[in-house]
Amino acid sequence: MQKRNVKSGALSLAALPLALAGLFNTASAQDAAPPAMTAEEKAVGKKIYFERCAGCHGVLRKGATGKNLEPSWTKKDKDGKETSGGMLKLGTARLEKIIALGTEGGMVNYDDILTKEEINIMARYIQNVPDVPPEFSLKDMQDSWKLIVPVDQRPKKQMSKINLKNIFATTLRDTGKLALIDGDTKQIWEILDTGYAVHISRLSASGRYVYTVGRDGLVTLIDLWFEKPTTVATVKLGSDARSVDTSKFKGYEDKYLVGGTYWPPQYSVMEGDTLKPLKIVSTRGMTVDGEYHPEPRVASIVSSHIKPEWVINVKETGMILLVDYSDINNLKTTTINSAKFLHDGGWDITKRYFLVAANASHKVAAVDTKTGKLAALVDTKKIPHPGRGANFFHPKYGPVWATGHLGDAVVSLISTPSVKPEHAKFKQYNWKVVEELKMPGAGNLFVKTHPKSHHLWADMPMNPERENAEVNYVFDLRDLSKPPVKIDVAKDSGLPVTKALRRAVHQEYSQDGTEVWISLWGGKTDQSAIVVYDDKTLKVKKVITDPKMITPTGKFNVYNTMKDIY
Repeated sequence: MQKRNVKSGALSLAALPLALAGLFNTASAQDAAPPAMTAEEKAVGKKIYFERCAGCHGVLRKGATGKNLEPSWTKKDKDGKETSGGMLKLGTARLEKIIALGTEGGMVNYDDILTKEEINIMARYIQNVPDVPPEFSLKDMQDSWKLIVPVDQRPKKQMSKINLKNIFATTLRDTGKLALIDGDTKQIWEILDTGYAVHISRLSASGRYVYTVGRDGLVTLIDLWFEKPTTVATVKLGSDARSVDTSKFKGYEDKYLVGGTYWPPQYSVMEGDTLKPLKIVSTRGMTVDGEYHPEPRVASIVSSHIKPEWVINVKETGMILLVDYSDINNLKTTTINSAKFLHDGGWDITKRYFLVAANASHKVAAVDTKTGKLAALVDTKKIPHPGRGANFFHPKYGPVWATGHLGDAVVSLISTPSVKPEHAKFKQYNWKVVEELKMPGAGNLFVKTHPKSHHLWADMPMNPERENAEVNYVFDLRDLSKPPVKIDVAKDSGLPVTKALRRAVHQEYSQDGTEVWISLWGGKTDQSAIVVYDDKTLKVKKVITDPKMITPTGKFNVYNTMKDIY
């Protein structure tokens, strides 16, 4: 086979994980031998898959948010009927088209992200047997741990005059960096190395420490009390990490950090101020359907405000773990059955109930963290994806929590309980989808509001159409019968149009709820920006751009993240 000239430069271009729709369920050809690949091509395919696809489809390609991508598969339905499929039945030519054009079910078009050659490599790579990364032990974790600045050598008080509560921790996805931006001045305070494709930034209970974690499994601990933000410790959790959170209950502030990994499927406990590894717990086991799963990945993690407890959501099994961290050496865990393919979620307004999307099951699970039991399993439209969701008071239905959908053109409003006497009339609606706000298409990733705002912002970055991916829609919570206002973020940025879509993603409010910050995520070779809007007028206040502002995605306001305000 002739050796291909692989262009590695495109590997770091901006992309979102694959989330293929029902196209993969249709078999059009007979199974055949996997396409031949050179060692170089296979290495390129492995890198692209791990960085861009594994998040939705799994390292072993068994599927979750995205479809099963194994070369061949068979399954039996409840009636015992056997069906089969797989990438080999689809073949290279069809897979190239799917990868290039994307789907409305949540997969972006890769024709403006990968080269034609790379698309061809990926089409052939997923027809071959998946590569299995190595396991990662506590010793591996300990060997990776770097304590750069010991606790006794750190400041005893904040050294700068910056308003730390209004700092935005901003992921520069493909550069492996984090930009800390002053929300008051709109100036970049510092850019630090963090590791590739940071998923999230979380704050310690005190607001002093920023923790990041991403695709390469690296956790970075940043101390904001220095004159300039400083990385004080790092540690690897595995090959791919998804989430972290701290211990927030009174008496445990900043004491522990927990991190969840996609590979290996496990969670790890560390010291909160040093990242010293303490414990690893595997999540391999049985699903809610009673079947063993070899890759039950840890998706979202949140820290309870009412107990010394973490809520840990295990994607493939559909198990929600309430982990009591009051005695790390003797962990007590409550296991709650919900529905498979748990992903993101957030607290209701009372912070008693945690709502998490079982997205490929088209459900939202609600956990009562006070009783330690499942409160409800709510049926929704296709593939709910809330981020952390959005809480507000609906004039007809009372307190509600909102989620958008990757697979449907609506924002769903779910009624949540309240103990206030004046809210007793809303009890009849609890744990029901009480309203669906219409969107112009599928592909929402985040919805966001603020207690001081009367707006609900919704993005559509996973929609394959430019006119949808580059905008936000804003609903007026005072009158939800009105159509939402379309905000053309790409146009408002003033940046030139490029081949790559400039995806308007991850709205985040300022500390006081007066501003909304939106990332305009372009290609690595294109100029990107953060566009800041006045929440009251919906007008642009500031466009933050810089040569170093490359592929910005998630932005986490320190105060709002500390307090779980959304």
